[in-house]
Amino acid sequence: PREPGGEAEWARRIDPAREPGLSPQQRQHMAQVERSQRQRALQRRLRSRNLLLALGIGAVTFGIYGYTFYSVSQERFLDELEQEAEAARARA
Repeated sequence: PREPGGEAEWARRIDPAREPGLSPQQRQHMAQVERSQRQRALQRRLRSRNLLLALGIGAVTFGIYGYTFYSVSQERFLDELEQEAEAARARA
C-alpha cells in the first residue's frame, strides 16, 4: 500500500471498533496485543526506576559505612585510656 506521495504507509492507527470487516475475535486479539504492549512498556519504565532506586540506596549505604570507618579511625579515646593505664601502672 503506497500513498500518493510515493512513501509506504507504516503504522497507520485504526480504531478496531470502527474498522469495517473485523471479526469480534480479531478485535479481541488487537485489544489483547495492545494491553500486552502497554504492560511491557510499564515494566521497562519500572525496571529503570528500580535500578535508579537501588543505586541510590547503595550509595547511601556505602556512604554511611565509609563515614563510620572514617569517624572511628579518628577516635583516640582508647589510646588515652591505655596511656592512663600505663601511667597508673608506672606509679604503682
